Amino acid sequence: MVEEEKIVCLGLTFDTEEQRREYFRNKLRIRLPELKKIEGFPIGDDEDIIRLSDPPYYTACPNPWVNDFIAEWEKEKKTIKSRIADFKVDEPYASDVSEGKSNPIYTAHTYHTKVPHPAIMRYLLYYTQPGDSVLDSFSGTGMTGVAAQICENPDSETKYKIEHEWKQLFGRLPVWGQRKAICGDLSPYASLISYNYNMPADLELVDAESQALLNDVIKECTWLYETKHTDGGVGTINYTVWSDIFNCKSCSQEIVFWDAAMNMEKKELLDDFICPNCKSINNKTSAEKTWVTFFDTELGKTIRIAKSEPVLIVYTYKGKRFQKQPDLKDKKLIKEINELKISTWVPTYELPKGFNLDQPKKSHGVNNTHLFYTKRNLVALSYLNNRIDSSKLPNKLKFILTGMINRSTQMNRLHVSNFFYGGGGWNVGHLKGTLYIPSLQIETSILEQIQDKINSLKKAALLLGKQYSNLQFVGSASNTSIKDNSIDYVFTDPPFGANIMYSELNFLPETWLKVLTNNIKEAIENKTQGKSLLDYQSLMTECFKEYNRVLKPGKWMTVEFSNTSAAVWNGIQTALQRAGFIIANVAALDKKQGGMRGIVTATAVRQDLAISCYKPTAEFEQKFQNAQGSTLVWDFVEAHLCHLPVHLVRKDSTTSIIERSSKILFDRVITFYLMRALPVPIDARDFQEGLKQRFAERDEMFFTSAQVAEYDEKKARSPQFVQWSLIVTNESDAIEWLKERLRRATQKYQDIMPEFRMATQSLRKGDTLPELQDLLNESFIQDEQGRWRTPDPSEAKDRDALRNKVLLKEFNGYVSTISQPKAKKLKEVRVEAMRCGFKNCWERKDFKTIVTLGDMIPQNILLEDEQLLMYYDIAKDRV
Repeated sequence: MVEEEKIVCLGLTFDTEEQRREYFRNKLRIRLPELKKIEGFPIGDDEDIIRLSDPPYYTACPNPWVNDFIAEWEKEKKTIKSRIADFKVDEPYASDVSEGKSNPIYTAHTYHTKVPHPAIMRYLLYYTQPGDSVLDSFSGTGMTGVAAQICENPDSETKYKIEHEWKQLFGRLPVWGQRKAICGDLSPYASLISYNYNMPADLELVDAESQALLNDVIKECTWLYETKHTDGGVGTINYTVWSDIFNCKSCSQEIVFWDAAMNMEKKELLDDFICPNCKSINNKTSAEKTWVTFFDTELGKTIRIAKSEPVLIVYTYKGKRFQKQPDLKDKKLIKEINELKISTWVPTYELPKGFNLDQPKKSHGVNNTHLFYTKRNLVALSYLNNRIDSSKLPNKLKFILTGMINRSTQMNRLHVSNFFYGGGGWNVGHLKGTLYIPSLQIETSILEQIQDKINSLKKAALLLGKQYSNLQFVGSASNTSIKDNSIDYVFTDPPFGANIMYSELNFLPETWLKVLTNNIKEAIENKTQGKSLLDYQSLMTECFKEYNRVLKPGKWMTVEFSNTSAAVWNGIQTALQRAGFIIANVAALDKKQGGMRGIVTATAVRQDLAISCYKPTAEFEQKFQNAQGSTLVWDFVEAHLCHLPVHLVRKDSTTSIIERSSKILFDRVITFYLMRALPVPIDARDFQEGLKQRFAERDEMFFTSAQVAEYDEKKARSPQFVQWSLIVTNESDAIEWLKERLRRATQKYQDIMPEFRMATQSLRKGDTLPELQDLLNESFIQDEQGRWRTPDPSEAKDRDALRNKVLLKEFNGYVSTISQPKAKKLKEVRVEAMRCGFKNCWERKDFKTIVTLGDMIPQNILLEDEQLLMYYDIAKDRV
């Protein structure tokens, strides 16, 4: 008889996984009082949190064992033969990535945002070695963890594709091998999905338990979804369309929206519909919803909700699908179900205030979570949940339940075009990113969904990792309790501004788990939570500071960004730089097509972005503390140039790398000094001259002597060059536009003016642009023939001095204006004057003026200008 293999976890030996689980659950129970003091601890009873956890690998709260595992992983590194002792990554991964979303792992469970794991694998294979630790504290469904595990044993298609890319890009194969991921999230719902994606499963037991679950649900719940076929036989309902009912604005008679607005002849949903009683024209704005009052058996009190009725049933009979209008027997069954007192537990949580959570309250009177469902689906879900809790794999099978939560609600929509014309299914699910309940709702049968969810779980389980190699936790990204300088790489996809209200959208599934998100530290912009865009930026700064604290010096972080707002983009940049990171590359990520390409300007973000940034080495930080004057500027520039891509190719053409332009390099220098509360020891003109003296220039980009040879060689293979296009959105851009034009040839005012007018049509609201004549007078030289040219170095210094004098005078005018009694906010300002004035205030340590004036200018100007926002944000902490 073969003796079963013992289970070893953190140096302890157990006979079974259940024994290990119970041992650490007891330890977790003891430690909960101290863990509750940590930011992001979820809302729920202790036993519900413990029941949801599978410690020490997964805790539905901050994980107290994370540092123990990191210490073990560091020891294990010594035994991994494929590791290189002096492994170092100098420049960011800036190549094209093409990945779809159709793989079985990605589709096994829905969530608001997800990055396909094969895309993340490329970053892990580039930035890390086997055995390295990877952190993602905004992990959502845990795709970073999935990627880390599958780096050890990828499917043949993914492996071939990535190896082919690596040979082309780097002339070598990637180093395959498992990475160790720590996946955290503020949401218990997200973390449970992540747990199921990242923890190994006994496939035979999953198969047996899920099949038993399916059999029991079919046995106990089939009667709920029975309907009569035309021959008297019994069919099974797949889904039922329900319609809101309105009161006619003229006669107050009830109008069934489906009957009045769904024009079957014209095949369209009408905006204006006719009352069948008085023939007056109504629409959803003019006609009021019909409301009904009834005694809710779950709440034990009378409530008022929007009235609706079933209008169409889709069902299966003898293997074929049919449609019918509900008959008397169907309506009798619904009435019988509605009068039931459900014998098993259902979540009846009251909906708190919220941007999304207020939608269903106002539109349909849905004030409690159970009211999102028809009584029929609620009965079935309650039975399913209760049956899962009594199974041998409750947390694994919860993956099935949570995957059905939203599709089981009244938020399910009917796709009108597909209903009339085909071309796809018309039961399309809820409107993502909302809790919107439409006027035509689709009640999708639990029986219709459960088999599909079980199949998805089984397919994904076959491809997922087979070892306990990753960690999961619930908690805030701003406080991970991880030791300093202990993580090898960070990949993260955080929230962005007001894009998605995660805690509100996750409220519904989390009530089924009985553990809710603690949203005090949720990094979003949300009026209900009292969080402005600046509050969001401040919260993100805390999170990025935590990433910087735990990341090893010299290591990298990749941040995915998804927001069209320039203000949010600048907020993220400011947060990253305030946290101590240095941005090395920004690329646009088109998830739909999977393509990554370099971007031109960060003030007009229209695609997802991948931001590559690094934490300076300890040696450089030490050097900076000891050095003085402008010498260190060039040390910084040289070190930073070594962290930038040398050559980028897109569509067989060499592409500009904007991070290598003098303007962006100087911005990085300014930020580096500001973050350390020091004056910048060099001005823009001297910086540009110094760049040209110390570094090689190619195509308006700067390189070290070692890099320029590589650039020249690679450009020779792709000689076609694509320059970045300059979109003029402010005065600084306008001056660059003029410089580019006048470098090519001197020109008279009248020759410049027509095209200048066309180029300056996209200016930001609230930013005043001086007249062309003033810009020319301040920054350029006019010859005897009246032609304008760029100044030579000696002339440029005089021009800069003159311009700074003009800008400071204008800035002081703003200060004087807002100092008057009962001063009002300024409606517009000259941003270049603001930049010059803020710089001057900073050097004089006059932080109060920066903050006071910053509060009095248009908010979009402050938030959308990286330099102004940086000065303001730091000055706030010093007032």
